[in-house]
Amino acid sequence: MNPAVSSSIEIKINENSRVPKYKQIVDSIIDDISKGNLTVGQKIPSINELSETCYLSRDTVEKAYKHLKEKKIIVSVKGKGYYTAKTDLISKANIFFLINKPSSYKMMIYNSFLDGIGVNAHVNLFIYHCEESLFIKTLEKNLGAYDYYVIMPHFKTEKLGHVSFTDEVLKVIEKIPKDKLIIMDNAKPMIKGDYGSIYQDFQEDIYNALKEGLDRLKKYDKIILVYPSKAVHPYPKRILHGFRQFCVEYDFDFEILDEIYEDMELQSKDIYITIEEMDLVNLVRQVRKKNLVLGSDIGIISYNDTPLKDLLGITVISTDFKAMGETAAYMVLKNKKEKVKNVFKYIERNSL
Repeated sequence: MNPAVSSSIEIKINENSRVPKYKQIVDSIIDDISKGNLTVGQKIPSINELSETCYLSRDTVEKAYKHLKEKKIIVSVKGKGYYTAKTDLISKANIFFLINKPSSYKMMIYNSFLDGIGVNAHVNLFIYHCEESLFIKTLEKNLGAYDYYVIMPHFKTEKLGHVSFTDEVLKVIEKIPKDKLIIMDNAKPMIKGDYGSIYQDFQEDIYNALKEGLDRLKKYDKIILVYPSKAVHPYPKRILHGFRQFCVEYDFDFEILDEIYEDMELQSKDIYITIEEMDLVNLVRQVRKKNLVLGSDIGIISYNDTPLKDLLGITVISTDFKAMGETAAYMVLKNKKEKVKNVFKYIERNSL
């Protein structure tokens, strides 16, 4: 480990870490700011100084500083050097961040939110696994302890169905000062007051996304939606409503299944829309086993995008999780109380 130390800053580079060196510089400077070792307007080492002290290439340090400048964490003054930025952002706000499940999608939102907030706040993550009682208990225990409450309301019934809100949930949400509340992901509930909201319209989103891909869908004879009706973390039924609306309006033969079963009766010119990743994996495995051509004999659309689906060439319909986190962070930093429908995309790849 090579430290570069001045009277106010310490850059730690771990030569054995797989984290890129520029990212280690960024993290070290952010850590120094959060600990109070660096104050607003304080000078930091030049690119050449840091390069020589840490035995790094100038390009590596320059990349780190560019990243910090883009996030307005540092500024450059011509002829003088680099300084921690003077900004009008909030300072050290405490944020309560409550999500319904630790899926890759929800963590993508959370990590995007963290990137957007930067060094300006402390964020505590809580997970309630779609359990109404745990949601209420966690929120009530932390009322009054935070500057902002960012929550994602999704709950399961006794029969593992999905429900957006209950009377008891609404009662506890009403206890949060509205200028401190941001509701994410789910549709806007009937809550009084002026608060922030970034939401998906599950019915409208799937309908419009499939409509965007209509020309490609027309080459298939039947559309099968694989919708888990009894999942541990259930999905909104509005997805079903939007799917049915599209199929009826555009005269598609369709079917709704609970899961991808073993030895499916796969037929040429069928297209599947999967929601859970394991169903996607099982379907692709059976398509390959039966020597069918993906994107020709069988079509696949997956709900919610991931880098792996991009790599594998799977067509997706997906909200922009990164944008959702960024918008929530912006609302906190700028104290906005807007109601924003999040971007939902149809992304065509080789599986359709």
